[in-house]
Amino acid sequence: MTRIQTQRYLPLSIALHWLMALLLVAVYACIELKGNFAKGSDTRELIKHWHFMLGLAVFALVWLRLLARLLSPTPAIEPPLPTWQSLPAKLMHVALYALMIGAPLAGWLILSAAGKPIPFFGLELPALTSPDKALARQIKEWHELAGVAGYWLIGLHAAAALSHHYISRDNTLLRMLPGRR
Repeated sequence: MTRIQTQRYLPLSIALHWLMALLLVAVYACIELKGNFAKGSDTRELIKHWHFMLGLAVFALVWLRLLARLLSPTPAIEPPLPTWQSLPAKLMHVALYALMIGAPLAGWLILSAAGKPIPFFGLELPALTSPDKALARQIKEWHELAGVAGYWLIGLHAAAALSHHYISRDNTLLRMLPGRR
């Protein structure tokens, strides 16, 4: 592997990172925008439909992202992180992956338990459980809690990247930026 490759993530990892960032923005935008439209309106239903599909796209892509992460080396942070920052950084990544797996899976379970179709770009995915309205309500609470936690996790992740770039002046952010050598 060349020195350039060891200083940066591989292009697939970079592309998946930023694609998933855009998908997450779109997922959150959909759920925030739906409140601007009357319940049962076509526009509100369309926005909810896109929220479901984009969330499931995150769920599908996170597995590819994890595979890419396992198969390619993680470029070193230079200068190295202080020891006290290593564990929180690892925990943040675990929490983000848990969000990208857990929240969409919960959404799929909500639709399943509510007895509703699970749309995915022209396909209808199978239900993961039989209809159970009480289960759907319970999972919806967890899903919404995960959504709120996601705002914090994503915000802290972005703030940490900017802090590393502008305050610590290490290569943390540069390793993940597209098109830079």
